[in-house]
Amino acid sequence: MAIQAPPEPPVTSPPPTAAGRPARKPRPYQPNKWFWILLAAPGMIWLVVLFVIPFYAMLAIGEGKLDRQTESPVAVYNPFTWSSANLTNVIRDLVGSGAFAGQIAWRTIWYVVIASLLSLIIAYPAAYFVARFAGRRKGFFLVLLIAPFWISYMMRMLAWIDLLQSGGYADKVMSFLGFGSPVLLGHWYTVILGLVYGYIPYLILVLYAGLDRIQPALLEAGRDLGLGRSMTFVRVTLPLSRQPILTGMLITVLPMLGDYYTNQLLSGARNTSMIGNLIEGQLSTPSAGQGAILSLIVLLVLLIPMIYYVAATNRSSQVAS
Repeated sequence: MAIQAPPEPPVTSPPPTAAGRPARKPRPYQPNKWFWILLAAPGMIWLVVLFVIPFYAMLAIGEGKLDRQTESPVAVYNPFTWSSANLTNVIRDLVGSGAFAGQIAWRTIWYVVIASLLSLIIAYPAAYFVARFAGRRKGFFLVLLIAPFWISYMMRMLAWIDLLQSGGYADKVMSFLGFGSPVLLGHWYTVILGLVYGYIPYLILVLYAGLDRIQPALLEAGRDLGLGRSMTFVRVTLPLSRQPILTGMLITVLPMLGDYYTNQLLSGARNTSMIGNLIEGQLSTPSAGQGAILSLIVLLVLLIPMIYYVAATNRSSQVAS
């Protein structure tokens, strides 16, 4: 006996409307592309006016020429008539026989590496304490950590000058402890501490936001599986805070690499100058074209950690989904 398939249900027409006509099927949702274009237009215009056009102007100055009469750079906006003289001079200054800029570039990298690591060592425990143990006083502790940094950067650096100069409070404390009166300004460690003090609040905020989103149930699960406090931190908390650490370090490292004001105020010595000081000095001289090229090279170097951050963020979002 053959098994017959069940009969297909009869095709039913849509229920009639009040007028007796069949009702229309609802159309699938189609996003209005013009709405999103208009919504993104102000941001795109802002980006073009304040980034793309200045970027091309800098490139035109870097690849332009020098007016021998006025000793001023001349921007050349036609890319077919660009000159590579400034680029050749910058490469020679970086890696050539008389590469004075190469030493400054390496010094900048080491200053930023040490300052960023010190910032992470200081900021992570502070953010961890506020996120895990502050309880209802989280807002109060965040205000205590961030309120001093509402003062302008220049005023805070000037306060450091008063603190570290001869006859300042640090000098008096060192003399009271029997260390004499050491000259604290003008040293490499003063510049590094200034960088840490200037940029650490951004790192604290990012780390706090990431640590505060870690669910307590995950930490309790680690404890239930037999992990102690230290191992729970190493095996659970630290891996979950990898993305906030990466974000905070990116936000901290990028402005440090281009910083010139901290060294200018706290040291000003040639043996502590950073790449930002070299660029700032060249922009006010006939070598402004070389300063523009050097700025573009620094920008290309900064793109490397930015690309790595975007790739790591996409990878983590794919794993989470």
